[in-house]
Amino acid sequence: MIVDDERDLCEILSFNLRSAGYDTDIANSAEEALEKIANEKPYDLLLLDVMMDGMSGFELANQLQHQVPIIFLTAKDTENDVLEGFSLGADDYIAKPFSIREVQARIKAVLNRTATREEHGILSCESLTINLDDKSIQIDDKNISLTRTEFELLALLLSQKGHVFSRQQLIERVWPKNVVVTDRTVDVNITRLRKKIGRYAAYIATRQGYGYCFEM
Repeated sequence: MIVDDERDLCEILSFNLRSAGYDTDIANSAEEALEKIANEKPYDLLLLDVMMDGMSGFELANQLQHQVPIIFLTAKDTENDVLEGFSLGADDYIAKPFSIREVQARIKAVLNRTATREEHGILSCESLTINLDDKSIQIDDKNISLTRTEFELLALLLSQKGHVFSRQQLIERVWPKNVVVTDRTVDVNITRLRKKIGRYAAYIATRQGYGYCFEM
């Protein structure tokens, strides 16, 4: 998603990125971007301006708390601006004016670095591997025993890394329709899952008041 109050710039970026094979969306304010992130499918990357009317790009990044990779595209290019951007979790920082080819190269690099790999029924992150076909999980080449619910929770969170799932969304996606499940049940299963996956427990982040996500 391209987030910038310069409409012409958004259209130029969107056209060129679509021509390069990317699906794009546009928000002309940070507030609009927040609404889209809450209501649309998960985004793989934000191209985010800093200086906008209303909420700034820095404020938006602070609210998102690493939910989605961010590349700042901005005229604010002092050393302090760049450092602030990275302190808020930016994956890259590009000063205006810029070339489209540079933006495309930076996007490709960030997506390659942050993407969860999913090939031939395999989800993986570092040495954590989930085989969706035979329902097995390995960490450091060692098999990990999970219940069906724990397996489905981990696979869902890892498949959409950075996306925050509410407890209700997890219930709807993981548990059978005819089973009564409370928010507390979700929390208990997440706790048990964390205990079984060692150092990767820290990758399952709690977003207070929102839910859970898998983040690196």
